[in-house]
Amino acid sequence: MFKNVLIAEDHEIVSKSLRSVLTDLGITIADKDYVFYCDDALTRVQKALRDGNPYELIITDLSFDEDYPQQKITGGKELIKALKEVQPDLKVLVFSIENRALIANALFKELNIDAYVPKARHDAKDLKLALESIYKNKKYHSPNLRQKEKYLHDFTLYDKTIVSLILDGKTQKEMSGILKQKKMEPSGLSSIEKRINYIKTALNISNNGQLIAYCIANKVI
Repeated sequence: MFKNVLIAEDHEIVSKSLRSVLTDLGITIADKDYVFYCDDALTRVQKALRDGNPYELIITDLSFDEDYPQQKITGGKELIKALKEVQPDLKVLVFSIENRALIANALFKELNIDAYVPKARHDAKDLKLALESIYKNKKYHSPNLRQKEKYLHDFTLYDKTIVSLILDGKTQKEMSGILKQKKMEPSGLSSIEKRINYIKTALNISNNGQLIAYCIANKVI
């Protein structure tokens, strides 16, 4: 089983549960192997590499509470990207309250994570199965992930164009100009913002990142 494991989790009660599961599997977590902040996680991984004793696995949340001091890396997705750049072979287990298959699938596809376990009922058993699978170099998709979305929206060509422009990093002002060039209406800033908010509300999605993940996972774009 794994010997060097790092935990990035900002809630202590969750960390205690994680440590209990790891202990049952014979994995000992020292205080230095647990961090509250993403920046500290990256620093620990870099130091372990320099010392010639790299981590084999990181267990990380996706969302971290804003806190002092200000962090350069504020979320789990950004952390995974940064870690993959310094240690591509580092195995990643995401342990998150976000219980959506579309979010998990996007992370498997975009960042090549090894496992995704939602914080839910029976998650201790789920974590053990995930760890055992990862150790055998197998991917683990939790059966507890919600596979079907309850919210529906029929994407028009206009909607798909807007989402594609969001993916390209365009501002709403830039979107307006591009829509005008394509002769797609409405192209006003207010109309664009209202349409984006309408789509997110219909899908019960709170931000553009989740919207992009949904559209990629469901092959909308």
